[in-house]
Amino acid sequence: MINISALAAAAAHYDAGDPRRVQHFIKVYGYCRLLGLSEGLDTHTQNMLEAAALLHDIGIHEAERRHGSSAGPYQEQEGPAVACPLLSAAGADESEIERICWLIAHHHSCQAGENTDFRILLEADFLVNADEDSLPRESIASARERLFRTDSGKKLLDDIFLSEPYII
Repeated sequence: MINISALAAAAAHYDAGDPRRVQHFIKVYGYCRLLGLSEGLDTHTQNMLEAAALLHDIGIHEAERRHGSSAGPYQEQEGPAVACPLLSAAGADESEIERICWLIAHHHSCQAGENTDFRILLEADFLVNADEDSLPRESIASARERLFRTDSGKKLLDDIFLSEPYII
């Protein structure tokens, strides 16, 4: 089992001095935890999903250094090499590292797969980005149709962004 606390600490250390990035991956982790549990993922898959959530953007620094950009394809390209030693230090075995690195290497590639863990990572990242980027309601509604596959993710998206606000 991957030590999620140790991995979170290592990821925060890697992004030291950049609270926006640390807060981003913690929020994505929180949504992945919630959605994975709601969708009934088995313990092993849930653990790997949570690890992937913590490291999904770990390639940003290398993308900026090597390519002068933090664009999604560069993050996907650079992230796995950065993630591997962090995962190994947190107790991940080779098959876990392989799966988590695949998730990291595809987290901006919406059509890369239909496995529930992958869909949850995409959905969680979108939930956080929609708020952080102040996406308009129309864009969120469109993304619901194009991106969201899990019932829990759709419900959460609807509750957060597409429902009428509570008014006293």
